[in-house]
Amino acid sequence: MFEDKLIVVRGAGDIATGTINRLFKCGFNVLCLEVKNPSAIRRTVSYSECVYTGTTTIESTTSVLIESIEQMTEIHNKNMIPVIIDENCDVLQKINADVLIDAIIAKKNLGTKKDMADLTIALGPGFEAGVDVHYVIETMRGHSLGRVIEKGYAIKNTGVPGLIAGRSGERVIHAQNGGIIKNIKKISDIVKKDDIIATIDNVPVLASIDGLIRGLIRDSYLVHKGMKIADIDPRLDEYDNCFTISDKAKSISGGVLEAIFSHWNKGGI
Repeated sequence: MFEDKLIVVRGAGDIATGTINRLFKCGFNVLCLEVKNPSAIRRTVSYSECVYTGTTTIESTTSVLIESIEQMTEIHNKNMIPVIIDENCDVLQKINADVLIDAIIAKKNLGTKKDMADLTIALGPGFEAGVDVHYVIETMRGHSLGRVIEKGYAIKNTGVPGLIAGRSGERVIHAQNGGIIKNIKKISDIVKKDDIIATIDNVPVLASIDGLIRGLIRDSYLVHKGMKIADIDPRLDEYDNCFTISDKAKSISGGVLEAIFSHWNKGGI
């Protein structure tokens, strides 16, 4: 039904993947733009992982790394999702996007403009709806998660992760020093507080709480001090969550779909 519509998504991390997955399953052709070295920690639910592996499959849908935009149609015809390394949206000089979605979740605008496509949508803070893009989707956990903002901004980044089983900031681990990370544990491993889950230039990275490792940055990644490198879920019985798209990403994807169809019903795209 929507085979003639092309949606370009900047970013293919775990939050972006929720939107990409939903749009793909709704029948849209999707093209993902990524950086050379994606830093997603929830790698098992991020289409960006194909930048390293060539392909990655999440909830029965597969992303494929392509080297040129000419390969896009071939991948679409194979019912898969093409991902291309393109930090600056250079592909827009060669193709016409019906929709452009900024799903980088950088908390700031890295160059997305309203006139880049017939419809532009941004996820999270850093954008003014109606000025920088047509719509902004709220990404803050809580009552407004996934809401479509037609004018104004999303809630500012608080720097505090959302609550999971009563845990917030302590469940997320940031690098205490810069260097090459060497993973000792893997995503889905159960750990105790102060277990060594990795080292950065031989400096141990300790588990912050008891729980299940839900996210861990790719082995051998060059990290910088303060960088988010791991996420521990205190709920030990949530093993499947390590490999399925989160409730947050699903909620946001619903807002994106609403924005697209609302715009369409008003005569857009």
